[in-house]
Amino acid sequence: MARFGLFSNDVGIDLGTANTLIWQKGKGIVLNEPSIVAFDKTTKGIIAIGYEAQEMVGRTHREIRTIRPLKDGVIADFEIAEGMLRAFIRKISASWQPARRMVICVPSGITEVEKRAVRDSAEHAGAKEVHLIAEPMAAAIGVGLNVHEPKGNMIVDIGGGTTEIAVISLSGIAAEESIRIAGDELTSCIVNWFKRQHNILIGERTAEIIKCNVGSAWPLEQELEIEVKGRDMMSGIPKAIVVSSEEIRNALNENVVVIVEAVLNLLDKTPAELSADIYDRGIILTGGGALLKGLDERLRQETSLPVIVAEDPLTAVVRGTGKVLEDLTAYSSVLIKSRRH
Repeated sequence: MARFGLFSNDVGIDLGTANTLIWQKGKGIVLNEPSIVAFDKTTKGIIAIGYEAQEMVGRTHREIRTIRPLKDGVIADFEIAEGMLRAFIRKISASWQPARRMVICVPSGITEVEKRAVRDSAEHAGAKEVHLIAEPMAAAIGVGLNVHEPKGNMIVDIGGGTTEIAVISLSGIAAEESIRIAGDELTSCIVNWFKRQHNILIGERTAEIIKCNVGSAWPLEQELEIEVKGRDMMSGIPKAIVVSSEEIRNALNENVVVIVEAVLNLLDKTPAELSADIYDRGIILTGGGALLKGLDERLRQETSLPVIVAEDPLTAVVRGTGKVLEDLTAYSSVLIKSRRH
């Protein structure tokens, strides 16, 4: 086991509604899997997690259920979330020892009760020491911003369950907006659009593929088309139709407007000196939602500010969490202060 001596069981976790990413101290990102669990309905015993469980979605029999234990960025099913966390950590651990120290990302708008649920889940999964960090702060650190300096940086982190918008300065969040409209809601928009407009029932995975392949927030230079297969709600017979990126943009627009308005609201609440910094530095987009085609251009047009999509936006939060884990002393000021005791 000597070859594992350089590594630690300390982990940083981006416990997301859609995906869980884990950073192991000394190794970097060691896990990136869907936050999905398949379990036995009678015993509540976990059958599969991550990609294996994702393959079962919509294909299980009545004794097996697949769920996401997190909703809108927070724990919805405590017992299953704890089991998933334990299983993921066991998956990446060189030994059977639990993680000694965990740094976990949480939405900036999380309540004290929700914070406690995250801490308790981590402790029950074996952690001896649990630290929490707000997602936009982790994202800012992950993209390489100096969060300690007295300068305003604006981060828009669009995850699966929440969109976190924050202005960061002097190791803290000077202004923030957290809305529970993000990737999952955009996917649901597409499902509902096909029901209303085409009388076709499609699954969430199909809607996710449509969103990723042809979804957009701003007109594309070359509009796209995609074939969509689903079940005709009138006849019950499988059916395929071809739809355009313009149509999918219309399906997504209602929720894209909400995200844009949240950004504008936060800009309106930002102190004047920090606003001047944002004018110079622009807005940085992170999270899976940052990959929605044309979202940066839409925000550019609506705000008249520079908008930059972070490099590898999907991993920005866990990379920031990892940096904090690697040097807790230097980043102690960015952690969420506990009010537990």
